Amino acid sequence: MGLRHRGQEILQRLSSKTLDAKFLHEIREGLNCSAFEANAVLDVVKEVYFPYLDEATAKAPPGKVSLVAVDADEKAGKPIADCQKVNVCLTVHRGQVDDELMQTGGARAFRRARIPDICQEALSQGGLLTCEDLAYRVFFTSTRTIHRDLAELRRQDAQQVIPLRSAVRDIGPLLTHRVQIVRLALEGKTVTQICRIMRHSPQAVTNYLSTFERCVQLARHGMQAGQIAFLLRRGRGLIRQYLELLAECESDRNFAYHLDELMRLGGGEKGRSHGS
Repeated sequence: MGLRHRGQEILQRLSSKTLDAKFLHEIREGLNCSAFEANAVLDVVKEVYFPYLDEATAKAPPGKVSLVAVDADEKAGKPIADCQKVNVCLTVHRGQVDDELMQTGGARAFRRARIPDICQEALSQGGLLTCEDLAYRVFFTSTRTIHRDLAELRRQDAQQVIPLRSAVRDIGPLLTHRVQIVRLALEGKTVTQICRIMRHSPQAVTNYLSTFERCVQLARHGMQAGQIAFLLRRGRGLIRQYLELLAECESDRNFAYHLDELMRLGGGEKGRSHGS
């Protein structure tokens, strides 16, 4: 048995989270072609389209960074190279408040203030970050430094949920978290209350409610779970549980009332009208 090369393993995982790697995975899975064929397609796309796309590429707003993350629906333990990927745009620097934080507390205080929000922001867009993402793609430091930051954050608040890919087993299945959030909304909780109970960001909560709302709309048009999952680009397990919640609404008057409110106002509007 050969020795493990930790540094090489990190580089391999990082190389699996690039736009090229995401495209190759989509081609191999979608067209059932070989790695050689997928690379050939990628080369042609770059040759034909890239000269025209470069100047028109939209730039991320100031303070934000765009990167490729593992899809939040992927099971823990699955090799990153085999996982579905999503593009996420994250707010690293919030402006003057972070300038002041850097001045008074330094880089360490800045990282520890931003890590929870950045991880939640990625989750709200359907992605899960890793410590390597935070170290190499966001804060440009070592993974050891990120691990120390996370340990300190947990020491300060043991109940705080920081949704990293490595923590999926600790926080429970994300699928269950999403269903819990929708159930709380159907019980009449506001977005602000749900954020406090579930320790999720308003963006993540409104994203889940919006997905549930679209799921309900498609189901009411007669679509099946598999079709809805395909159209919404969500896992079938999540869609099935959303449909089970929809079925509960038919027998629970309270659920039905709040579902009607959710559908009438929309998840984001409902949250804003309650001050979130």
